[in-house]
Amino acid sequence: VARMSSVAGPCSAESEAQVMACARALVGGVRLSYFRAGVWKPRTRPGHFEGRGEEALPWLARVAKELHVPVCTEVATAEHVMLAKRYGIDSFWVGARTTSDPFAVQMLAEALGKGVETVFVKNPLSPDLDLWIGAIERFRRAGATRVVAVHRGFFPFAGGRYRNAPRWDVVLLLRSRMPDLPIYCDPSHIAGKRELVGEVMRQAILHAVDGLFVEVHPSPADALSDARQQLLPEEFLALLCSLTNLEQQQLERLDEDAQLCLLRSKIDSIDAQL
Repeated sequence: VARMSSVAGPCSAESEAQVMACARALVGGVRLSYFRAGVWKPRTRPGHFEGRGEEALPWLARVAKELHVPVCTEVATAEHVMLAKRYGIDSFWVGARTTSDPFAVQMLAEALGKGVETVFVKNPLSPDLDLWIGAIERFRRAGATRVVAVHRGFFPFAGGRYRNAPRWDVVLLLRSRMPDLPIYCDPSHIAGKRELVGEVMRQAILHAVDGLFVEVHPSPADALSDARQQLLPEEFLALLCSLTNLEQQQLERLDEDAQLCLLRSKIDSIDAQL
């Protein structure tokens, strides 16, 4: 866990006070790789909170300047990219809906161009590995300094324990085809419920992901989007602490057959990377 990168912050940047409170709580408790917050929120149906837009960009710029932590936000159009760059933001994530559309991905790749620090590419809605890889390749060819895959699960065609189906087999296949690619996990969107986020984080670590991409809010009950799945800062920090030496702890608690099963899974993951 100590080697893993952490990207955390609220689903949406709702107010300057909310953004700064969340950022201070996180930066004070863990070394963040990036502070994340959505500015433009694509909603399934109109009439729901769709983000603060350009109004929120100075809030993210303030986090970067005052707390000395990189920030990132979601972009879906060339205009989003232009506005974010105007406020000094040079790292972005691409949502599952956008990744699912090669035309939109190509447009974003051209808008981002060279000089972009990091592009986090979430998996498409369906478990289409070639579609995910295609999006990653488009950003690489456009000149992004660093491209990171973010596993956030796939749209479930049937109900299940989680909001999105994890399909860890797809992650292992991605690792085997692009062994140099950093892969992060978004346990918030897989879980869909805050009480399940830690469970998914543990699964992610056992599948040797390189980082976590987590939704954290100073008051989840009052969140304007994804209220059900966001963690309090102290909950997130406690989970990170509890995951230290997770693999050894797991092995010590399991019986012999279960230990062999877990070790075989780890061997498969390492073999895929090789």
